[in-house]
Amino acid sequence: MTSTYKDSGTASLKDEEEFTDILEERRRTTDLGYALRTFNPQLYKGAPSSSTSDLKKAVLESQYLRYIAKEIALETGSSVEKVRQEARGILEEMSHNLQLGFIRLMAYTFNKVFKRLFRSIYVNMEGLNMLQQAIQESPVILMPNHRSYVDFLIVSFILFTYDIPIPVIAAGIPLASMKVVGEILRRSGAFFIRRAIGSDKLYWAVLSEYVRTIVRTGCAPLEFYVEGFRSRTLKSVVPKLGMMDMVLEPYFKGEVFDITLVPISISYDRVVEESLLALELLGVPKPKESTTGLFKASRVLQEDYGCMHVNFGRPLSVRQLCEGKINRSEYNLIPRDLPQRPSTEIQDCVNWVAHLIVRTQEEGSLISPWSLMACLLLQAPITTLTEEGLQWHGLTEKTLWLRKLVLDFRGRLNWPAHTPDSDVMSSTVALHRSIVHHKAGRVCLVQDGDPASQDPLSPEEGVMRTAAAVLMLVSYRNQALHVFVRPGILATAIHITKSTQKDELFSFFCFLRDVFANEFIFIPGRASQDFDEACSLLQKCGAVHMSEQEVTVLETGLEVLSFLQKLLQPFLDSYQLIFRYLCENGAHVFTEKQFLPAVQNLATKLILSGDLHTFEVLSSDTQKNVLSALRRLEAVTKLRASQQNEYKVNKAAVRRTGDILSGKIPPESLHAIPDARL
Repeated sequence: MTSTYKDSGTASLKDEEEFTDILEERRRTTDLGYALRTFNPQLYKGAPSSSTSDLKKAVLESQYLRYIAKEIALETGSSVEKVRQEARGILEEMSHNLQLGFIRLMAYTFNKVFKRLFRSIYVNMEGLNMLQQAIQESPVILMPNHRSYVDFLIVSFILFTYDIPIPVIAAGIPLASMKVVGEILRRSGAFFIRRAIGSDKLYWAVLSEYVRTIVRTGCAPLEFYVEGFRSRTLKSVVPKLGMMDMVLEPYFKGEVFDITLVPISISYDRVVEESLLALELLGVPKPKESTTGLFKASRVLQEDYGCMHVNFGRPLSVRQLCEGKINRSEYNLIPRDLPQRPSTEIQDCVNWVAHLIVRTQEEGSLISPWSLMACLLLQAPITTLTEEGLQWHGLTEKTLWLRKLVLDFRGRLNWPAHTPDSDVMSSTVALHRSIVHHKAGRVCLVQDGDPASQDPLSPEEGVMRTAAAVLMLVSYRNQALHVFVRPGILATAIHITKSTQKDELFSFFCFLRDVFANEFIFIPGRASQDFDEACSLLQKCGAVHMSEQEVTVLETGLEVLSFLQKLLQPFLDSYQLIFRYLCENGAHVFTEKQFLPAVQNLATKLILSGDLHTFEVLSSDTQKNVLSALRRLEAVTKLRASQQNEYKVNKAAVRRTGDILSGKIPPESLHAIPDARL
């Protein structure tokens, strides 16, 4: 029997859920025995038995691709056969070549790797059993969150272990160019997508028909990351809709009765790429994916990365999700095989489902003790963290207070059961010794310079060195943010507006929700529910008293409100700094290439002068999120004719956004603004 534990962090849920450590049995058996075990998956009952060549043939001979080829030939003056030949080349570059022999090779390799990297890999068996049943009943789409390259491997590893069909997985084209490794991944189920497709009509047609054919036939579960890229900040990313639209279209067109979506939440005690992610955010180029780079990275096998939790969410029926939201009859007006632009109603539905999936991934993720400690460490002054450090006793006491708040807010924790709390926290800090060190009763931020360098650091280099350590800490704080965001936004609204009127607080809540829509995941059309949830959670923990018209702060709630407000303060400070840059910069038109380093330079100067206390504004993701927010608020406009991502700024609108954010414009003035927008 494999060992199981009752997850102590599900105390706020109805039933505690059982997780199984799948590595325990792996450690008792040989790697070769595991790889050569009998593999007998139960497939989708309606799926034809088809090979990779059958799949490619179905795509190339589809009426849809024939129609697109004729259309492109007419537009370009080329022959239909030449366009079809090009389509064949795209499909060869893209398609998977799933073979059981290579799955066994991967099973052998990753069994060794995972046993070295992780102490345990916990999987919720109830979710896995529901997935096993769902795969037999309808085409299944597996949708994990994406925090590490390990995500790409772990789901297939688990499914192989439990005799569940191996998925075909959407991957970025750079992985295909890795010598030997690229081909192994292809034969293990990966299909490769170019990153910059742009307006390449033929590529879009081949990709969409390939994806739709996999879904239509149900020949294998399809796995993709709805967030698109790996999150460099370890918090959820606003979903990309291209692939989501492709996988749902067979249902919209009535080609399948239903499709099952399975959100998967992957949580790490420690992420393998933690330092690389922080450096990427500061502008250090991401290392190119290569086989040589993979072997160089083998030193990570000497490190301890703690535990991983893989939580398979409850399968979601697309048919039930879309009931009452869309009218599928519009697809009956033209033949299914012809291209058809989806209606606004369909696009809105796809967007809603995508956000729902990411939000469900968040709710299924487990928060580590380290994430809680990171939340608290980042609320200390940076000089305290880098110089004298925080008192260990105070930090542990506050972490236990925060653990209770997480459970009050219905969060899920992976806090080890039957282990003294002091031991849990000591081992947690030891696991993250690359970020902090615990010495003489204090916890300090680690800032390792280059030991080979004899030259002293310049002040600017010192800021960047500290920023790299801070951003690693930020990434772990981000893994807990989804639990605190809604009550945190309400706490921020109370703090900024000084109002007790529920309608005024709701208006400001909506404004903040809109401004930070690229930072946090909000399901479209659920502003009222989000506000009600925030009120309910703050009332539950004794922070506020609610009446029909008012939200009154209680003396007992000041600590909670202060923590929540400080948690979101770095976002407010970062946005305000970038607003200031855009307003004070003389130019009305700028490029993204100019914008990112200019903001970083200004922030560095202000940090050195002591006028700015947040290092998060140095992150390129934060800077890009502000730009996206201002575009959505129509304070910045992207110039369409530009080849260099040029933007035009409306300084008055930016200034007004900043004034609302700082409380200079009272909340009652937001009533006249639809959806609290400018």
